[in-house]
Amino acid sequence: MKRPAVLGIGNEYRGDDAAGLLVVRALRAAGAVQGWDLLELSGEGAGLIDAWEDRPCVVLVDAVALAGLPAGTVLRYDDPASLPPDTELRCSSHAFGVGAALALAEVLGRLPPVLVLYGINGQAFAQGATMTPAVDDAAARVAADIAQAIREKEWNAHA
Repeated sequence: MKRPAVLGIGNEYRGDDAAGLLVVRALRAAGAVQGWDLLELSGEGAGLIDAWEDRPCVVLVDAVALAGLPAGTVLRYDDPASLPPDTELRCSSHAFGVGAALALAEVLGRLPPVLVLYGINGQAFAQGATMTPAVDDAAARVAADIAQAIREKEWNAHA
């Protein structure tokens, strides 16, 4: 079995879409997470399923675009089934992205035993956009939250 992992999803050339990448980079720079893989991924669905396969625990961080919530709002779901059905994970340029990967993996029985999802609400997703300061701040908060959860062994029974 592979080690548990934090998967940061995003595209660094599309503004707020890089939020998941920033979280993984912050965790890596701080050296705060031992025994976990820290992966940066584009969010392409088949690659996600491969990345989380055979892992006891996966923490996935991605940008979301939810109308009515301010940029930088952080959402956490400890069970993919608890996602509201209209939640759009990431402003993806892929036809088969995070949401589709979750649905397909569930049908195929390929979800990890523990999958925690963090969504950071963004507003600037255009090619070449700069990151919204509130999203940058939220990425730092999420990295700290994940590091603390791992230190406190919140997911230890599965890691």
